[in-house]
Amino acid sequence: MPSSSSSPQQGPAQGVRPGLRVGRSVPAEQQSFYEAVGGHVTFVRLVDAFYEGVAQDPLLRPMYPEEQLDGARERLTLFLEQYWGGPTTYSETRGHPRLRMRHAGFHIGPAARDAWLAHMRAAVDSLGLPPLQHEVLWDYLERAAHSLLNTFED
Repeated sequence: MPSSSSSPQQGPAQGVRPGLRVGRSVPAEQQSFYEAVGGHVTFVRLVDAFYEGVAQDPLLRPMYPEEQLDGARERLTLFLEQYWGGPTTYSETRGHPRLRMRHAGFHIGPAARDAWLAHMRAAVDSLGLPPLQHEVLWDYLERAAHSLLNTFED
């Protein structure tokens, strides 16, 4: 995650222009992070790889009932796309992200956070992003996971 004043619910920092719609004539340094990493396809790959790990995890899997799994995949994809400068479909359909409020009903202790981070780390690593993009994405996800911790009991 960027180390600026950006919170996990706000857009990215470090010179990334989240709301910019990118055309072929826009220099790479002015692209949104979303476009720079490959857009929708990249975020779908990230979320799919993440949920492949979750599906096998005895701690996290119970948090995702089968009938809600597809919805969870879609919501995470839409949230991440919007956060990084892609389409605003998440807010248009669900309103403000309010991550802490939306996760308040789940028991998120250190073990759950660490399991989530392990699966997300594997998913980020699977993308094969350039080092700077990899680090910016991972930094955000790590900060977001820590911010959702709501108990110290496992």
